[in-house]
Amino acid sequence: MTSRDPAVALLEAAAQADVPPPALRIGEAALATGVSERTLRYYEELGLLAPAGHSPGGTRRYGEIQLARVRRIRELQELLGLNLDEIKSILSGEDRFDALRSAWERSEDPGERRAIVLEYLELARGLHDRVAAKFGEITRFLSTLEGKIERCESLLAEMPER
Repeated sequence: MTSRDPAVALLEAAAQADVPPPALRIGEAALATGVSERTLRYYEELGLLAPAGHSPGGTRRYGEIQLARVRRIRELQELLGLNLDEIKSILSGEDRFDALRSAWERSEDPGERRAIVLEYLELARGLHDRVAAKFGEITRFLSTLEGKIERCESLLAEMPER
């Protein structure tokens, strides 16, 4: 039997039992997401993450929603190379998407639904433009690296082997 992260095992067991998972302490949440406790506190300080709640003694507690948010932050850092300010902006946009989706589901008023769709569209375009700009920067950097690789390969091809 393989050794498993106890926090992950606890969440999986709760999911299989179809009961709400217990709130994890900060150390367990850190283990489950692969970040340090200090990182979780820093994300909270920056407004990127809020604990699900606090114990009677005041310690932070994290649920699956918070763990998923930490994973999303890490994904945006690693996949897109975004800094935490950029990530905060994207997460705020994604949070607003969720709120607009809920407002759409609650409303049956055509005028209100139209306003929701227009706001959603504007928000989606803004996020698209930010990600496209970052993608452009990454593409330019890759192109520069490819040029350097080609130059080195060309130099090597011109040199006699020893």
